[in-house]
Parts: sequence; structure tokens; C-alpha cells
Amino acid sequence: MTAEPGELAEAVLAAVESIPPGKVLSYGDVAALVGTRSARFVGQVMFRYGGGVPWHRVVMASGAPAPHHADEQLALLVAEGVWLTADRSRVDMSRARWEPPSDPTVRPHRPTPPDDGLSGG
Repeated sequence: MTAEPGELAEAVLAAVESIPPGKVLSYGDVAALVGTRSARFVGQVMFRYGGGVPWHRVVMASGAPAPHHADEQLALLVAEGVWLTADRSRVDMSRARWEPPSDPTVRPHRPTPPDDGLSGG
């Protein structure tokens, strides 16, 4: 049984749900959008809880798909009109990367990190 996602994981899922068809974000882009620096955390959230969101719209920074779902992911992206590189092995990030709205009210919720007593704030 998989535990329920925490607040930051929910923010990751909300961010992924906000990516429009035909556009992508990298794991690092999603991390920055929700206020964390950990692309690996985003990858873990997608692995554990991403089945109900458009997981295929999150790729590596190079545009490469998830290795274990590469063919399926690229097929889903092409069906949405996402541009691929000339060799068709990855997403053309210069054309397909989504620019989220600059209005902070449109972005996913950014949870406040717990006060661990170490940040000095």
C-alpha cells in the first residue's frame, strides 16, 4: 500500500496537471515551480503518484524521456504535437518547454517548509 502524498508531493502533482497539452517541463523545472531544488524528488513523486496526472509531459533536462517508458512517452508527446529533435530520440526543449504564467496566483500552491530551527528565520 502506498502512503498518501504529502503537501509538497501534492504541489508537484498540481504543477504537472497544469502543463498544457503540447508542452513539457523538465523535472528541474517542476521542482523550481513548486519551490524546491530537487529534481530527484520530483522524479520520485512521479514514480510513486504520477499515474493520475499527465506524467508524459515531464522529461529530463536534455529532453530525454524516462528510460523505462521512452517509447510510450514519446508517442504520447508526438500525439499532442510536441516537437522532437531531428533524431526523434528526445523533446526539442527550445520549442516545447512550457513557460508558466508569471501571475503567482495561477501557479500551484507552494507549501511553507517547516521551521527546522536551522534556517535562522
